[in-house]
Amino acid sequence: MPTIAVTSGEPAGIGPELCASLLDHDPAIRVVLVGDHALLERATGRPLPAESVLHVPLAAPSTPGRLDPANAPYVLAVLDAATDGCLAGRFDAMVTAPVHKGVINEAGVRFTGHTEYLAERCGAPLPVMLLAGGGLRVALATTHLPLARVSAAITAHRLEGVLRVLDADLRAKFGIAVPRILVCGLNPHAGEGGHLGREEIEVIEPALERLRAQGLHLTGPVPADTAFLPARVAGHDAVLAMFHDQGLPVLKHASFGHAVNVTLGLPIVRTSVDHGTALDLAGTGRADPGSLRAALRLAAEMCAARRR
Repeated sequence: MPTIAVTSGEPAGIGPELCASLLDHDPAIRVVLVGDHALLERATGRPLPAESVLHVPLAAPSTPGRLDPANAPYVLAVLDAATDGCLAGRFDAMVTAPVHKGVINEAGVRFTGHTEYLAERCGAPLPVMLLAGGGLRVALATTHLPLARVSAAITAHRLEGVLRVLDADLRAKFGIAVPRILVCGLNPHAGEGGHLGREEIEVIEPALERLRAQGLHLTGPVPADTAFLPARVAGHDAVLAMFHDQGLPVLKHASFGHAVNVTLGLPIVRTSVDHGTALDLAGTGRADPGSLRAALRLAAEMCAARRR
């Protein structure tokens, strides 16, 4: 039975009540909620045994739907407690409820997201974001960048590093013996032979050739507008998109509310939801726990694959 830490995220959002829904979800998984004990009890409407909660005290009182920068250190302390527990072997994996990047930055803490924060905490040089759902696995060569900066960010060094991480974790954490990866081009029609951009010719194709010579099974670069055709993705275990909104709209159309965000390249297993803090739903009891439950199931499956 894996022991999985579930961080409660932004205290004014839907995270605490979503976390509470996991305690009776799957008897084959031991869930430990990470957050303020009293906050989690209010969210569940019932007393919680001490062994089911790793208590991290709120920095300031919290009201559903009302962000407070004073609790930014609390949100990060919750992440630190779960991460440290995974690194020490007390937890087999961590699942994260959503945080609010804006309010953390308002508190004077530079924070671009879970992915980058956890990578720094774990000492991982190259985290890779992957979303899974609707029969798809979509990884990103770049993540939260303005579109104007994407081309410069897709270097041969970065692309080769991302593909090595993706290949290694598909093997180690998903149990896929020989991963087959479909790689999107950057430009329309994958550059149209250089007439619509030369990144495919000058960067992407040479990088894929070098990695194929090292034994990776890669297809592409293919035009992104046909990359997700059922017949094409059926022969692959994952798709690598060049930027955030190239790959994720397709995946979220196929599985929003039940998709899972996975951070690859870490020495630990980490999964998360595919949505935000939903402040307008906080405290109403109407938040859908589907994505968090899917994240818990996938984390358990990844733990099993690592053990095998």
